[in-house]
Amino acid sequence: MSMKQKLARWKEQLASRHGAASEHADSPAAGRHSLEIPFLDEWQNKQVQPFFFDEDYCLIREVVYPLDYRHGRYQLGELHHVHQRWQAAPFAHPLSCKGFKASDLFFFDTETTGLSSGTGHVIFLLGHARVYADRVVVRQHFLPHPGAEVALYQSFLSEVDYTTLVTYNGKAFDWPKVKTRHTLIRDAVPKLPAFGHFDLYHASRRMWKQKLESIRLSEVEKEILQVERKEDVPGFLAPMMYADFLSTPHPDRIFPVFQHNERDILSLICLYIHLSNQLLDALGLDDALEQLETARWLESLGETAAAKQVYHHVTKKETKEAWQAKWQLSLLYKKEKRYEEAAAIWLELWEHGSDAWKVKAGLELAKAYEHYFRDVYEAYRYATRAYERWKTLFRTYKQGNSAQESEWRKRIERLKRKLNNKNISLASAKYDRK
Repeated sequence: MSMKQKLARWKEQLASRHGAASEHADSPAAGRHSLEIPFLDEWQNKQVQPFFFDEDYCLIREVVYPLDYRHGRYQLGELHHVHQRWQAAPFAHPLSCKGFKASDLFFFDTETTGLSSGTGHVIFLLGHARVYADRVVVRQHFLPHPGAEVALYQSFLSEVDYTTLVTYNGKAFDWPKVKTRHTLIRDAVPKLPAFGHFDLYHASRRMWKQKLESIRLSEVEKEILQVERKEDVPGFLAPMMYADFLSTPHPDRIFPVFQHNERDILSLICLYIHLSNQLLDALGLDDALEQLETARWLESLGETAAAKQVYHHVTKKETKEAWQAKWQLSLLYKKEKRYEEAAAIWLELWEHGSDAWKVKAGLELAKAYEHYFRDVYEAYRYATRAYERWKTLFRTYKQGNSAQESEWRKRIERLKRKLNNKNISLASAKYDRK
């Protein structure tokens, strides 16, 4: 039997069950309805209740956790601590919740019938959580059959009051998918609200792309948050399990997907806590690479004062990241026209760094001596020596191209002309004072 035939049979079965009205006093949309919910007792045993709207229904599951519930390395209530710290943070950041209440953060994840962005795939589970002063509430809105999207989005959009999405790759996937599906039924449901958006995927990629084999949430959970999932359904099986549920709509066929989605949402809370701690405690991080990436992130946002503090801490470590931190500091000094401090770092890299660092530092020293210190002699000396290092690297590792070769030659020829105009010996400029 094809999927289309299965869906048609399911719709016929559902239609045949329209009968006597029943009260659902504890339903999110209480009232008298003629729809009979298949396996309602089993759903209710799993903390699931129907939501009725426009002669159809969806299902809503709500789970409440105490603040001291531990998911991996964090208790969920630690969100309140990082929320308070963000209010007093001395720098601005895209992950900062300054000005928001902790309960404004709307941790959101979906399950869909496919990964493409076309209208042929639907969202069948919308999950979200909010952290209140005394509890954490996870709520999931489930599509029991494809014709119930109006009820699904009515329940989702009417029950929540949220300000800021927190997702994992939600900017590229989850929320565009919601907007696509909403467009098809927009005349029947509330408008989509405007959102802020904290996408933790991009934060994780920036922080750990060089450390982890993959930036999938499951990998970040395991390696960073110390979350071990046991008897969990892989996310890629969710569409197949939903298709199986549509054929035989018993809760047990789809409930493992509810649990998978619920764990994803709890992980979003803990990941936000962890990333916030990384940023707020950057000076005390043990991992030099994470510290360096945090400083780079702050610098890219224009928070140079905070970035320089972190770079200084990295430079004191005996790791390869210390060299990169020194280089980043030198470029900040250059941008601020603090050439003496920048040149001091470049000289250190020139004297003690690898050939690759000598090339970069030598070029910067040549520029500084030519244009700021006005010492053509030293500019030519560093340019020629760095160029020799560059040629060695190019021959050995093929690092470089014809455009770079041309730039080196132009610089050296220009400095030659300046030296000739000053009657300075090229030989002494190139080899003296090594």
